[in-house]
Amino acid sequence: MTHSITINQNEFILHCTGAVYWVQKRLLLISDVHLGKVSHFRKHGVALPGQAMFKNYQKMDTVIGLFQPEGICFLGDLFHSSLNKEWDLFSGWVAKTGLPIVLVAGNHDIIHPGKYEAINIQVVSEWATNGFLLTHHPEEREGFFTLCGHIHPAVELKGAGRQFLKLPCFFRTGSQMILPAFGEFTGTFVLTPQQGNAVYAITGDMVSEINIS
Repeated sequence: MTHSITINQNEFILHCTGAVYWVQKRLLLISDVHLGKVSHFRKHGVALPGQAMFKNYQKMDTVIGLFQPEGICFLGDLFHSSLNKEWDLFSGWVAKTGLPIVLVAGNHDIIHPGKYEAINIQVVSEWATNGFLLTHHPEEREGFFTLCGHIHPAVELKGAGRQFLKLPCFFRTGSQMILPAFGEFTGTFVLTPQQGNAVYAITGDMVSEINIS
């Protein structure tokens, strides 16, 4: 279900939902939830089951219950698009959760920051803390290790014959780690590991480091 790694003397626990728990700061990191996407697609005629919108909340409740964090940081693309009927569901979830929440705004976060501030969510463009840079877009900055999202990373594994298996993953280079998309119906983008990279693939309810040599 989880896989623990150490980065710059800090421990991070990678969870099979795509969330990361930062042990020293007791902070839960979640990227690319894309809330409201189901409602957005249904509005435009895409046939998705209405119950699908609740899966993200169930997953968030699961990791909060497991790690008992003291705060949550969403690394961008919290909402997929403009306001829709899911906002009331989200604001109710925030009130129930009762934790300090920071949103590092991503390219999909077009809802006015005042709406978030009204439900006690702080919106920032980035967050630098303890030698780590929390952003939405991948970025390498001297003196920091970046934790980010945006890419929806996946790795492609070759099987017997011409079989390929594509798995969402945590993708780590020397100076940053890209988190997988947390949300349902978000898709993935295959990255090709290079020497010195580390890939932690999600297979069902497991997180496993992939040998890329």
